[in-house]
Amino acid sequence: MNIVSTVDHLVIAAQSLAQGVAWCEAELGVTPQAGGEHPLMGTHNRVLRISTSQFARAYLEIIAIDPDARDPGRTRWFDLDDPALREAIRQQPRLVHFVVRCEPAAAGLRALVPLGIERGPLLAARRDTPFGLLQWKISVRDDGQRLFYGALPTLIEWGELHPANFLPESGLELLAVAASHPRPDALRAAYEAIGLEGVTLQAGPPNLSATLRTPRGEVILESKGV
Repeated sequence: MNIVSTVDHLVIAAQSLAQGVAWCEAELGVTPQAGGEHPLMGTHNRVLRISTSQFARAYLEIIAIDPDARDPGRTRWFDLDDPALREAIRQQPRLVHFVVRCEPAAAGLRALVPLGIERGPLLAARRDTPFGLLQWKISVRDDGQRLFYGALPTLIEWGELHPANFLPESGLELLAVAASHPRPDALRAAYEAIGLEGVTLQAGPPNLSATLRTPRGEVILESKGV
């Protein structure tokens, strides 16, 4: 089966959405759009369109634990419950992960198993929007871990609607996504297994980076090993 994965969205973790919005305005020169709540995980977000011809339908997500949400009764996605990550984003929001559209996502997960990688089961999620009900399936480990310091993407498969279908132009464009890791061969094998396109990889200290064209010029976001 031919599996193809493309960058769907970047994940910026913040201690709070207010902190995330202030960071976005200061660093990127734009104000993020209202997003929604994720009752399944006890989180909420803000979003921005960053699509280009190379990264069609890509967007940026600023995500934080929702203080008003009910306890989800499970470990949250994207390592948001990890003490080290929480301490890092207490200082400042940062790029921590990326999510790829993988079609079909179930086949992508199966392709990782021979490599000894358990990306987690596909969970069904949804949220209401003014434009209709967003529905998707997303891979989430029971322990919430991102793996490879966030450089191994989470897999997502959308229903009929996609957020980029109704996000307005933001003034931001995604130019490049790159990763470095001490075990690049293992990570490269995972990228090849899911048919990932558009992400460069090299040996080095753990890092995930994304280059954006913004009203303030080109900005490089980095995870810096968190």
